[in-house]
This record gives sequence, structure tokens and C-alpha cells, in this order.
Amino acid sequence: MNLTISGRHLSVTPALRSYVESKLSRIRRHFDHVIDVNVILTVDHLKQKAEITCHVSGKEIFVESEDPDLYAAIDALADKLDRRIIKYKDRLHAHPHDALKHHSPPD
Repeated sequence: MNLTISGRHLSVTPALRSYVESKLSRIRRHFDHVIDVNVILTVDHLKQKAEITCHVSGKEIFVESEDPDLYAAIDALADKLDRRIIKYKDRLHAHPHDALKHHSPPD
């Protein structure tokens, strides 16, 4: 999984980077097929915003969160992404592309 963390109007400190990485570790625990993850942290006067674009096979998942505290925004972002990944994984397993379903039974 390729992880890119960038900041708008703030510098991404090692502590902030490790916090984001620790929050995203549970995503890997639920779903292994994540290809790319881009995190953008933004600071505008009183609002802190965290955005994530997660590229999985065949789909892009985008989630964003705002909060006066950047760490709280990252927490909410991780929770939202976790729910979206689990929902995507459930849909994937609910509709498997199994070739055996499309064949007629043997004679």
C-alpha cells in the first residue's frame, strides 16, 4: 500500500505522520487490497480538515472530515473510511463473480 500524506497550510510533522499511519493500520487489517492512499490535511483559520482518497481495485473511495481539532478530524476520518471499506468489502463478497454459477449442471 502506497501512503502519501501532504499538508495544505501546515507542515506534516513526524508525530502527525505516525498518528495518521497508526489510524490507517486498521484499514489494512480489514481489507488487504488497498493500492494507494492519499491523505491531505488542511488548516484554515478555525477549521481543520482531513481528506483521504483510497484507491482499491476497481474503485476510488473518498472521505473527508472537519473539526476544530486536527487529531479529532483524523479520528473521524479513520472511522468513516473504516465503515466505507467494510461496506465495500461486504458488497464485493455478496456479489462474487463466480463462473460456476453461470454454467448449467453437468449431465
